Amino acid sequence: MHNRIDLIRPDAPELALRGPHPVGVTTHAFDVAPGRSLTTEIWYPAHQDTVAGTVYHTLIRDGVTPTMLHGSACRNAQPARGNVAGNAPLIVISHGYPGNRFLLSHLAESLAAKGYVVAAPDHVGSTYDDQQAFDITLNNRPLDQRAVIDGMALLGGDLGVLVDCDNVGLIGYSMGGYGALIFGGAGLAPSALDHPRAGDDGKLAQHLAGSAPHNALRDPRLKAIMPIGPWGNGQGIWDAAGLAQMDTPMLVIAGTADDVSNYAAMRKVFEGTASDRYFLSFANAGHNAAAPVPAPAESWAMSDVLGWPPFDHYADAVWDTLRMNNIAQHFAAAFMGLHLRGEDFLPYLDGATWPGFGPGTHAGLTLDHLPAR
Repeated sequence: MHNRIDLIRPDAPELALRGPHPVGVTTHAFDVAPGRSLTTEIWYPAHQDTVAGTVYHTLIRDGVTPTMLHGSACRNAQPARGNVAGNAPLIVISHGYPGNRFLLSHLAESLAAKGYVVAAPDHVGSTYDDQQAFDITLNNRPLDQRAVIDGMALLGGDLGVLVDCDNVGLIGYSMGGYGALIFGGAGLAPSALDHPRAGDDGKLAQHLAGSAPHNALRDPRLKAIMPIGPWGNGQGIWDAAGLAQMDTPMLVIAGTADDVSNYAAMRKVFEGTASDRYFLSFANAGHNAAAPVPAPAESWAMSDVLGWPPFDHYADAVWDTLRMNNIAQHFAAAFMGLHLRGEDFLPYLDGATWPGFGPGTHAGLTLDHLPAR
């Protein structure tokens, strides 16, 4: 039972429950630029005869200690056919800085079991064992996110037949959320170029609001974004005009005690964008709200590399991680189902009555909504 990513608590909300499809998983590399290749984990609905159970061999936050995460997917299983083929919308999952493609694997497996194809890349320069200068992430994150969509659209074989790349969702944690906001339309303010970690080569200007490169980045295939703890607004890299350009439907998830991305600053993103949007708050949770898998057993010990237990990278001081994961799985299913497949999940986004939650099990949660303008 060590390091399981696929557990569902008895008090989990309804849509966190496992979907009807067995899940397959495979690894693919996308060459997105000269010298830049994104190793990407792809989860997908698999053939009904698929036997569940796989192990993900990866590293914990210190970048050197190996761990094994246990899930319910099957490595290189035959993709589903029949009425699922061509109707499995793509969801891209983008990790934080640093992170890796398995950090939100609980969410990837859950969505694949519900009929989505999920692609989670290792962002070069942003992983535990490849943590390069911060400006590399600032420049490349939204470009990587679009590049994964482009790569998935060119897949051949049964998996290429299965995936629908005309209806795409994007889930981004921390710096992944930063990228999702830019990709979704929120161009940066000129003051972003003065950020102390923006680099001195001027490359960040490609993401400025109103610039030709940022306008060209926009993609009609992107139908919904779900930023979790999105970084950036607390550092003043957006202004009101740039946020107002963001018109992609959005669900933000945040902890009210997040001192990395700043809760008040994330609220201003929610209030300042132009899309139909939701904001789910975890009372007293920090920056790790909802996104990371439960802390692997290997992360509990003090790290000589970091000088602190890597456990702190995954866990929250107040909330149980599995509880938050299940809640994120529930809302991702509702929000993505509504926008990518037109499913009647709007009632599940009612923060007054909390459909799908048992009595009292929404304690500590707040869900706000603002319509498009």
